[in-house]
Amino acid sequence: MDTEGVPAAQETLLRRMYEVFSTDEREAFIEQCLAPDVDWPNVLDGVRLHGREAVRAYWARQFAAGHPLVRLEGLRPDHDGEAVVATVRPGMRVASGNRWAEETVEHVYWFDGDGLVRRMDVRAGA
Repeated sequence: MDTEGVPAAQETLLRRMYEVFSTDEREAFIEQCLAPDVDWPNVLDGVRLHGREAVRAYWARQFAAGHPLVRLEGLRPDHDGEAVVATVRPGMRVASGNRWAEETVEHVYWFDGDGLVRRMDVRAGA
């Protein structure tokens, strides 16, 4: 996976975040990856969430409805140089195995001074 131009600390954080998202570790990892006042998209309802607790509740709601999966396929700096773009393939764990979407999407991350995610946006894949 090409990650040229992505700061090492941000790459490490994002890789770990995607590794733990679909596991029981995600709950504990929220404190280590998201800023206290994180601004996060709720793609289910088309609104923005603010704060770790709101994201925690949103993720709990997602997992109550099914078992979402997200496979990291690439990291690169955004065109403005201020954010990091993660190219991901969404999926869902079902009884017959993992099902992956044909299209990728982009998760765009901005970081605070402590290196934690302060904002995330979702946009169509390139």
